[in-house]
Amino acid sequence: MGRWEPGTRERLVRAALDLFSEQGYEATTVNEIAERAGGLTKTTFFRHFPDKREVLFAGQDMHSRILAEAISAAPDAATAVQAVAAALDALCATFTDDRRGLGTRLQAVIASNGELQERAAFKRTGLAAAMTDALHKRDVPEPTASLAAELGIRAFYSAFGQWVDPANQQPLTDLARHALHELRIAAAALR
Repeated sequence: MGRWEPGTRERLVRAALDLFSEQGYEATTVNEIAERAGGLTKTTFFRHFPDKREVLFAGQDMHSRILAEAISAAPDAATAVQAVAAALDALCATFTDDRRGLGTRLQAVIASNGELQERAAFKRTGLAAAMTDALHKRDVPEPTASLAAELGIRAFYSAFGQWVDPANQQPLTDLARHALHELRIAAAALR
């Protein structure tokens, strides 16, 4: 496969994840990732990612956009949490069953490295900010906007952790809806 073939970005992600799983994040070089991805060059890698860490967080911009667009497209009468639920549905729909195994491996790689854990926390914050901004555009005031966004992100990550468990058979969307429902009940109990 050449470096100009379709799917180069996906091949790089899979190669990086394979190598990080096999030999560790720190021990893996960009050259090794490029070579494993089908004889690509380091230059090709850097056309797609600024560094080897970012290969694991490749979808953040797309995920932020999906969340914001779904909140924007929610019916005018939707509450903040209903708009967030619509955003979670849209995001979860992008996680197909063939990506489940990748998610399991991704979590293991991130858990093994402090730098990656920090970057994952930054991603989580960015996704919450995208939802908060989208809610602000719907004239949802603070602290309602940021709290609804945080509930949504917490629900997503809880659901994702369950979804990648090999024993799980439920779709990510169902898990996220259930997690959001439980969080709403817990928040109401804080009175």
